[in-house]
Amino acid sequence: MKRLLYHILYAVSYAISLLPLWMLYGVSDCFFVLVYYLVGYRRKLVRRQLTSSFPEKTEAEIKEIERQFYHWLCDYFVETIKLLSISNEALLKHIEFRGVEELEKAFDRGQNCAAILGHYCNWEWLSATGLAFQRYPKAVMGLIYHPLYNEAFNQLFIDVRSSHGGLCVPKQDILRHLITLKREQRRSLFGYISDQSPKWENMHLWVDFLHHDTPVFTGAERIMQKMNDAVFFVDMQRPYRGKYICTFRLISNEAAKEEEFAITRRFYQMLEENIRRQPPFYLWTHNRWKRGREEFNRKYDVIDGRIIRKDEYK
Repeated sequence: MKRLLYHILYAVSYAISLLPLWMLYGVSDCFFVLVYYLVGYRRKLVRRQLTSSFPEKTEAEIKEIERQFYHWLCDYFVETIKLLSISNEALLKHIEFRGVEELEKAFDRGQNCAAILGHYCNWEWLSATGLAFQRYPKAVMGLIYHPLYNEAFNQLFIDVRSSHGGLCVPKQDILRHLITLKREQRRSLFGYISDQSPKWENMHLWVDFLHHDTPVFTGAERIMQKMNDAVFFVDMQRPYRGKYICTFRLISNEAAKEEEFAITRRFYQMLEENIRRQPPFYLWTHNRWKRGREEFNRKYDVIDGRIIRKDEYK
């Protein structure tokens, strides 16, 4: 039954992906009216987060960013489905990669690379980064993902993300894969989406992000330092509909030499700069600030670097 559901999902998604992009954007326009005006999907949450993130903006400006966000969100879904059938050549007309030569310089030094990014612009299209390598066409372009509970949807997303050469690796297996690639002397670039909300027991660092005291993940940084990767921030822009520009900006040549949390702090600074440049293209439907420091301090203590619930030892 699960296998049948997957085949149906794949067949329908692939058939939709065969539509030209201009027609898919027409479908997106229809979905926008449904999602934004009729359903109002998470509009209260989006409005609240936009208002608190941009206190300097007027109500009219916030509403316009909100409207543009939902329009882009619908575009994101049809653009992602398009990955199933679009050719490499056609895709590269819609996404431009800059700074790839800096990645290849790290490969020349015998290093592997890590790209750290947020849920900004169409992060799914970054699975095509390997197509931009000139001197290392066989370098591994890896994507770290959190497996979905539904097996059919999980496999569909793997198919989408691997359709242009990306290697999908579950987050629990990433360190083993990286060690194997390094042992085999295979050059690789792995992408880490690092702006999710951590669980209480993983809150080792708080940063000022978009006017919020924000708990952040630090696990990606620890892996980068263990592997001594060259670390890059993925700066994305959407100059117009159907076009993305991805620029790899160096954060560290040698992650192992960085002070604790330096990479994570710099990432959030650069991500905020990215978002402020074009606010509509961040994933505002994600409840980014659902866990606060006051509640954390009330429920947890930090003892020898470990986060422990107060009711476990008191």
